Parts: sequence; structure tokens; C-alpha cells
Amino acid sequence: MKRLLVDTNVALDVLLDREPHVEKSVAIWAAIETRLSEGFLAAHAITTIHYLMQKELGVAKAKQMIGLILLVFRVAPVDGAVIEQASRLPIADFEDAVTAAAALKSDCEFIVTRDPKGFRGSPVRALGPEAALPILQVD
Repeated sequence: MKRLLVDTNVALDVLLDREPHVEKSVAIWAAIETRLSEGFLAAHAITTIHYLMQKELGVAKAKQMIGLILLVFRVAPVDGAVIEQASRLPIADFEDAVTAAAALKSDCEFIVTRDPKGFRGSPVRALGPEAALPILQVD
């Protein structure tokens, strides 16, 4: 079973039904939900998702969505060691660096993101959903 960390943008595509990305992102989510893969979200992504969902759908719905997320995904910890590792990575965007360091700490094989170029310098390979799906053997 592949271990993958899902970037915030892919999770939000599903939760907010964002076209034109939702179809591929739903397929990634489904692979995790059906246990074809083990999926992680970085701890800081959960707070970002809640914040954005709250703005779109209100507090109650945002909390409900976080509950659903936690039924599907494991949480990749973000602690002092992850932040220190992220600060040493040659990744321009610090949030992406923290995501990459969290994926590394959680022994993920790759990161699924709509911005693989943003993860240049990551110790964990970043793939777009369309590139990740064949690896997961999902149609």
C-alpha cells in the first residue's frame, strides 16, 4: 500500500467541488477512503482547510468536514523537528517546505499536489493527481 501526503489544494478541490480539478482529486481521495492507499494530510493543512471551509460554508459545516476528513486521512505531525527540517529544505514556499518535511517524517512515498513544481527540492517526490493515479492503480 502506497503512503501519500495530500496537499491542501487537492483536498480543497474535493471539499469545495472545484472545477476542473475535482474529478482527479476525488479519485485520489477515493483511493485513500477505500484503503488502496494510506493517505495523510499535514497538521497545518487541517487548520488551513478549516479556515477556508468556515469562510465558504460556516463554522458548523467546517467542523463537520474536519470530522469527515479525520475518518479518511491520518495526520502527518508538524512539530519543531519538522519546522527545522523545512527551514533547511531548498523550497521557496515555506508552507510547501513544511508539507514536504511532514511527508518525510511520516514516511510518505510521494506528495499529491496540483503544484508539483512548487516542491522542487523536496526529499519526497511530488506528483499531480493525474500522475499519481496510475501509481495507485486507480481508473
